[in-house]
Amino acid sequence: MQITSAMKMVSAAKLKKAHDAVVALNPYCSKIKQIIGHITYGEERISSIYAERRPVKNLLIVCVTSNRGLCGAFNSNVIKEVLKLVVSNDAHRVSVACIGKRGSDILKKNCNVIYFNETIFDDLSFENSELIANEIMQYFIDKQFDKIFTVHNYSKTPATQIIQTEQFLPILPNSTPREKTDSSTLNDYIFEPSKSEILQSLIPKALKVTFYKILRNSFEAEHGARMTAMHKATDNAQELKDKLTLKYNKERQATITGEILEIVGGAEALNS
Repeated sequence: MQITSAMKMVSAAKLKKAHDAVVALNPYCSKIKQIIGHITYGEERISSIYAERRPVKNLLIVCVTSNRGLCGAFNSNVIKEVLKLVVSNDAHRVSVACIGKRGSDILKKNCNVIYFNETIFDDLSFENSELIANEIMQYFIDKQFDKIFTVHNYSKTPATQIIQTEQFLPILPNSTPREKTDSSTLNDYIFEPSKSEILQSLIPKALKVTFYKILRNSFEAEHGARMTAMHKATDNAQELKDKLTLKYNKERQATITGEILEIVGGAEALNS
């Protein structure tokens, strides 16, 4: 009980730091998507290699789990969702890239795992996340995969984690947030260099930031799930302790009562 209570407090402290990191990242992530929304306003297709649509023959699913357990159904829910995606896309050649040891250990037995990283959450920084994002993006550029999805946890509240399945590549115009502004205002912008040149630089940056945010969201959700799991484990341990204490006291009282009755019975026998 003391161990689970201590783990709960540790996870609560880590959850606060993880949440602060997500909050700090959100404005930048939203702004860069908003800028892309301005540039691509009114266009049906985005002029970028990362927006290239082609017949889907090879599909990649990026599965984000944790390195450690003791966090309830955090990992199993992601793995179930990945397996469901694999089955529903059985017409395509489906491969999996695993981020986190728990998902890697299970999915290696059931899926075609082409990439795994089990160290990113030991030092979760943008630089380390960028290395993984570059590899995943390169898969798409080299046409090894025609579509890439990510499956990860998102923390709605510290006690509630939601599975999110998102299309990472190719990017879609309607997935880019646009500021609710009059279209004539947007059309007055003069772009230097050209729109396509700006997008060539901006879209890869946006994808890397998006991927980093996915990892950050999962990291926050992991500690929320572990804190909740340890809280429940502590409560269950306390409840079990109370039941065992009550049972012990009843047995002890019955033993004492029996001994007293034996003594009284012996004394009465001597007196008679």
